[in-house]
Amino acid sequence: MSTHKYIIRSAGIISIATLCSRLLGFLRDIVIARLFGVYLYAQAFVVAFKIPNLLRDLVGEGAANAAFVPVFSEYDVRASREEFWKLANVVLNLMLVLLSLITIAGILLAPLLVRLIAPGFIAEPEKLSAAIHLTRIIFPYILLVSLAAYAVGILNTLKHFSVPAFAPCFLNISVILCALFFGENVTGLATGVLIGGALQLAVQIPVLYKKGFRVRGFLKDFRHPGAALIGRLMLPRLFSTSIYQLNNFVDSIFGSLGFIVGEGGVAVLYFAYRLIQFPLGIFGNALSQAILPAFSTQALEETKDNLKRTLSFGLRATFFVLLPASAGFMVLAKPIISGLFGGGRFDAYSAEVTARVLFFYSIGLTAYGANKIMQSCFFALKDTLTPAKVSALALCISAALDAVLMFPLKISGLALATATSSSIAALVLFGILRKKIGGLQTKPIYSSFIRILIASVCMGGVCFYIKDIEFFVARNAFFRLLNLLIVILAGGVSYLIFCFIFRLSEIHELSRKLKDRFLSSP
Repeated sequence: MSTHKYIIRSAGIISIATLCSRLLGFLRDIVIARLFGVYLYAQAFVVAFKIPNLLRDLVGEGAANAAFVPVFSEYDVRASREEFWKLANVVLNLMLVLLSLITIAGILLAPLLVRLIAPGFIAEPEKLSAAIHLTRIIFPYILLVSLAAYAVGILNTLKHFSVPAFAPCFLNISVILCALFFGENVTGLATGVLIGGALQLAVQIPVLYKKGFRVRGFLKDFRHPGAALIGRLMLPRLFSTSIYQLNNFVDSIFGSLGFIVGEGGVAVLYFAYRLIQFPLGIFGNALSQAILPAFSTQALEETKDNLKRTLSFGLRATFFVLLPASAGFMVLAKPIISGLFGGGRFDAYSAEVTARVLFFYSIGLTAYGANKIMQSCFFALKDTLTPAKVSALALCISAALDAVLMFPLKISGLALATATSSSIAALVLFGILRKKIGGLQTKPIYSSFIRILIASVCMGGVCFYIKDIEFFVARNAFFRLLNLLIVILAGGVSYLIFCFIFRLSEIHELSRKLKDRFLSSP
């Protein structure tokens, strides 16, 4: 099987699993929105969940993507299976100690952490108290989900994607069930997070065992050359986990300043960002996760020709999916927000403000996905320092723009700052990566980007023209969603048509593969 076919198949598995998780996540967010709106308890939960979630990405999933897979891939290719599992046990011991210390510190320092991430809460004692209480309940989630991410890293190295990809579904199921059981008692959301984190880890343990993992030297053996290399790769990764996540963290600090950006800022950012995560998670994250093992293997080759081809393929595939998604979000922001979250305590104000934030976040959607692909390439080359420097630059730009744009644009200014800084970071990463791998055929990439952009703009025009048509009388939420679905489907069909009109190589290649697949079927 060719590298590109393997990547497509692996990304397809991850995408299907991610789609299930995102749909469940939407259901979870709808439940939260209708129970709590964008007001006090919704904001407290968002802040409480954000702190361990950020640390999870830094220590857990970030390490798995940036350090685990390249190092484990090298040991899988060049070392014995016994040595591979010895390294896995040493890393497990180190993670257990590190994560336990972080968890205990987080519980003890919850009052300080909440004040740092949401300084605007200090002026509202009830909101501050609720956020601290929820943070203490949720914080052990970092231990559970980081161990789950450790399992993901090992299984992905061994080319097993399905179970790790479906594991996050259990988090959303757990939160939904707990939210429905506890009702307007926000503690139920925190309880659901903990149970979901435990389930994410539990479902992967049988697969690890089947692959050959056995616990050896539990909390005794802490030394291994591979573990030291992972540590060296991981340190700069602490500063470059992902540009959009770090910028989102900065946004939360400014978003808590309700007297400047308006009521509900933190929750508004959360709901809009969750929608951005839908295409990014289903495709962008899936592709970057599937492409990393290929990058890691190709980086070991003397020439980098295969690496360059895979990078070009990854970027063009990202453009093909995320550019039209960005255009669709910008045009349909208001009907999407109202159709999904409208009702209960999620009132007209909540819908209007969240739609504006979604519009500005969407500007940077393609950059978010491209950053992930290019960072995966850097990580495969065992260079985590360069992405760290670029992330630091992006953070500085984002923070400066936040401070300026939040006055004229309110909460929307924070989303625009994130999109702008991420786009700048993508251009910087691309320029550095071209030099690092000794050149890259940029003409196909530029041509693909321009053609896809034009097709996406044309698709956006179609959506704009038909978005107010009532195909069915909108008597209730179901018919509003049905009308929205028709517009989205029409937009998708028009996009494919415009891709043929503008002679996109990607759509012709996809069409040829589908034709070959069906014609070759019995």
